[in-house]
Amino acid sequence: MKISISCLFFFLTLIVSSQEVEELSWPREVDLEQGLLTFYQPQPESFEANILEGRSAISFKPTNGEMAFGAYWFRAFLQTDMEDRTAILDQVDVMRIKFPGLEDSTKVARASQKIQELLEDMDIVMSLDRLIASLDEAGVPTAEESRLNHTPPDLYYRKAPTVLISVDGDPIWKDFDQANLKAVVNSPFFIVQDSKSKNYYINGGEYWYVSSSLGQEGWTITSDIPKNIKRFAEENAPKKQEESEAAGDETSRDQTPPAVLLVTKPSELIVTDGEPDYQAIEGTELLYVKNTDSDVIMDINTQQHYVIVAGRWYKAKQLGGNSWEFEEPNDLPADFSKIPADSDLGSVRANVPGTDEAKDALLEQSIPQTAEVNRKEAKIEVNFDGTPKFKQVPDADVSYAENSDKQVLKINRKYYAVDNGIWFISDYPEGPYAVSDHRPEEVDQLPPDTPVYNTKYVYVYDSTPEVVYVGYLPGYTYSYVYGGTVIYGTGFYYPYWYGAVYYPRPVTYGFSVHWNPHTGWGFSFGISAGGWIGWGYHPYYRPYWGPCGYRAGYRHGYYHGYNRGLATGYAAGYRAGQRNAYLNQRSGVNRTTTRDRVNPSRTDKSRPSTRQNNLYSDRNGNVYQRDKSGNWQEKRNTRDMSNRQNNTPKTIDRSNNVDLRNKDSYTQPKTRDQ
Repeated sequence: MKISISCLFFFLTLIVSSQEVEELSWPREVDLEQGLLTFYQPQPESFEANILEGRSAISFKPTNGEMAFGAYWFRAFLQTDMEDRTAILDQVDVMRIKFPGLEDSTKVARASQKIQELLEDMDIVMSLDRLIASLDEAGVPTAEESRLNHTPPDLYYRKAPTVLISVDGDPIWKDFDQANLKAVVNSPFFIVQDSKSKNYYINGGEYWYVSSSLGQEGWTITSDIPKNIKRFAEENAPKKQEESEAAGDETSRDQTPPAVLLVTKPSELIVTDGEPDYQAIEGTELLYVKNTDSDVIMDINTQQHYVIVAGRWYKAKQLGGNSWEFEEPNDLPADFSKIPADSDLGSVRANVPGTDEAKDALLEQSIPQTAEVNRKEAKIEVNFDGTPKFKQVPDADVSYAENSDKQVLKINRKYYAVDNGIWFISDYPEGPYAVSDHRPEEVDQLPPDTPVYNTKYVYVYDSTPEVVYVGYLPGYTYSYVYGGTVIYGTGFYYPYWYGAVYYPRPVTYGFSVHWNPHTGWGFSFGISAGGWIGWGYHPYYRPYWGPCGYRAGYRHGYYHGYNRGLATGYAAGYRAGQRNAYLNQRSGVNRTTTRDRVNPSRTDKSRPSTRQNNLYSDRNGNVYQRDKSGNWQEKRNTRDMSNRQNNTPKTIDRSNNVDLRNKDSYTQPKTRDQ
């Protein structure tokens, strides 16, 4: 696909060289035979799916004549890379140009063509963080999902190091007769029973636990491990590379062996190091619990404790007990918005409606991750545990496979499979499947209590005979907007499938999933995650949290699932999964990267201007300039003065109802690290 990219079409972008990404300064100017053309920093107006629209001021100084001011409007296709935090403007269209006094359609068309020629000689990417800041200024709305489930999980409280061992319902046992043991299938943790002694064993990292019963508690640390169990664990342990990737910061690991809490229902765990250590939050009537990895706050006025679980707020008078209730984000005490950003609890501001951090998180939800898929090379293998079984979705023209390792939907006598953010299509449930160049509209009917709900957030943007351009929004990776904040998971429990094979479904609770403004969603267990999750023990097991999305290296293979240890999620991109079925095969998925888009034959004819970046275009194309006093004056062209009764430039008061939003900040929009 031909890339048309504009130095004038986006603010604070980065111009690409073959070695590095360099920030582009504004304004930009280009020498023409007729005079000097200057482009000023654009302002986005809307962003939907992967289409960005905006406008910008522009000026032209003839060789002999007075400077004229105008504006242009653009539409561009965005190719994004959430891991590198960059986006590439592709297929840029100049939709309209306005120069007061220049109404000749032929001249306008020529001007548009000239601008387009200049743009096609450039390769430009932009910072996603600056994009998000600009979308905030433009007031771009973010769609909310109101049908999610916020019923509290079982919330446990312990005053000593404890790790939560989750089992997906009642344990399912699989016999390994040669090893003389049986193992729990429906858990990502290593849980086995010795066939001889009948004792149960749990292994997590360097620790082993034993119990005579498979109870919630009562597990004791042990070094006396039966040889058959130890050998089985060593032979099936996750690869060293995967262990290190899950381990996080080894220096922060608690050296005290934690207690084990085994649960079979959606649960979360709050752990303090002894009695809660309450500390004041400056400028508020709030206290926070310092000696815990959880985000726990107490409102002094009401004596209510608040805790964040999967992005949701729950409250209770006591940390212990089972009296937790869901708190609507907009009903939080007013002091929550006063929590200092640089305090120990500053990260919770992303979960408080109206804060800058919450707004940034919301806008993150509107940015798709995109990829270019080669029709011939992209492959998918769909497996069924026996004869394909499909379940009809109530009030929807969609049914989904219950016994497949992939998300397979039946719509209008066709079969669609969604894997790693790509739509595939086939005439038969088992395939063969080809890359689909369309997204079935029926998926928009899917309710959140359906396990394939997340597929509605996967899109097909464009296609050619060779490639299909695809993308997904964070909803595909279970990140949703509710009450002005970002939350994780739908909150619904989806029953697993088990016949000869166990297929888990997405979960919301059990892994302490939390949002970090810098890394996105992450999970933790109260201690280092390293070694506790044992994907290697389950050769057919797919991690609960589902799709990993496009990542660096996808052209060399699909990655099933992901594991980022203590920092994982959509905003930070994704790491390799634990079971890469196509590690040495080319998958045909090309995550757009900066270097992929460089065209050394192009020559950037623009240069930084010595002019100040102080011109602004409103939605009507009127151009304003900020003076030394900070006021904005409309710039009127001499040729346009004949029809005006008053030729005196008017001063625009910031209090007027004029579409000049955030004029003071548009030249330097805030970024994630400012």
